[in-house]
Amino acid sequence: MDLKMFADSVRIFIKSGKGGDGHVSFRRELFVPDGGPDGGDGGRGGDVIFVVDKGLNTLGDFRHNKKYIAESGEEGGKRRCHGKDGEDLIIKVPEGTVIKDDATGKVITDMSGDNMREVVLRGGRGGKGNMNYATATMQAPKYAQPGQEAQEIWVRLELKVIADVGLVGFPNVGKSTFLSRVTNARPKIANYHFTTLSPNLGVVDLDGHGFVIADIPGLIEGASEGTGLGHEFLRHIERTKVLIHMVDAASTEGRDPIEDINTINAELEAYNPDLLKRPQVIAANKTDVIYSDDENPVDRLKAEFEPKGIKVFPISAVSGKGVKELLYAVRDMLDSIDEEPTVFAREFFTEDILDNPDEPFTISRGDDASFIIEGPRIDRMLGYTNLDSERGFNYFQKFMHENGIIEQLKNMGIKEGDTVKVGGYLEFDYYE
Repeated sequence: MDLKMFADSVRIFIKSGKGGDGHVSFRRELFVPDGGPDGGDGGRGGDVIFVVDKGLNTLGDFRHNKKYIAESGEEGGKRRCHGKDGEDLIIKVPEGTVIKDDATGKVITDMSGDNMREVVLRGGRGGKGNMNYATATMQAPKYAQPGQEAQEIWVRLELKVIADVGLVGFPNVGKSTFLSRVTNARPKIANYHFTTLSPNLGVVDLDGHGFVIADIPGLIEGASEGTGLGHEFLRHIERTKVLIHMVDAASTEGRDPIEDINTINAELEAYNPDLLKRPQVIAANKTDVIYSDDENPVDRLKAEFEPKGIKVFPISAVSGKGVKELLYAVRDMLDSIDEEPTVFAREFFTEDILDNPDEPFTISRGDDASFIIEGPRIDRMLGYTNLDSERGFNYFQKFMHENGIIEQLKNMGIKEGDTVKVGGYLEFDYYE
């Protein structure tokens, strides 16, 4: 059993492409002794783009390659030639991958739901060639703008399975047998702990109206503290809407099923208290091998948990007894939950990586009564922010508020409908 094969959390380094430098050159034509500047602009650096590949179901490929670097833009050339843009770097991940800043643990993006493609790092803007700097007083500028620096960051990729139902329980209670009976999944089944190293997904089809169920590998006490592979396994429960607790009602390994459920619930609560708010049912498995003449363990489970609103279903995963009743009850529970699938909200803006609070910017009034915001910090921010995207526009608004720009504009007497010009690249009318 190779534990290293289980890969649902990996740390990788990503870096966008640097912008190509602007070029300094002058026309050299016959009979034109003093040709003007003709240095071209540098090319833009490549972006780092994550894309969902529905054919992938593990992050195992990232165990072999830890560094991902997009192509840099080429330098501008003579005769106003624009440098070639760097190629974007496409990184394919399974659906359900959450990308986090490794240093802070904050979410950068969640590759699930409608989010099938995300530009995580933008390439640097190409520098302007000296052809852009000719003026009436300086007709032969020997200056060109350098390309903007690349962005780089260590990120952690975490795969959180997208399933409607999470199947939890101690090892060897019969979860794999149950899953293979009720779905199209064919998990490997063996009689030792942690035989299931990665979650098995299967589709339950009930009269054409089904749901996705995930067999979460066996949990043990201490899982929420990272014991064994606890964190890796608990991670997959976070998106599920309903939990099925499977217990060995016959206690074939000598454990008490009530204690098992309480232990697992304690681990769920320790990892994420919201998990206990999910609807739960109990699958009391192995009822076909209960031979005791004493109190029926299923009756004990019902007496303990049904007053708490957790229904108990006696089943046999081997013979199929009671399984259909359990599945229909779970489907009814899912039908009563109309919330959207869990998608983890953005907490970290990669644009902040290149932001330097020490760089200045100014706000002044133009001859046309507009408000002009300019300076190296503004140029830098606009260079790596795509204002055409919702994400980029949200970051732009955040930047304007957090840096006191909106407050400063108000102090200068801005009114609704006034024109604001930002960094020579953007112009808009102000409205609150």
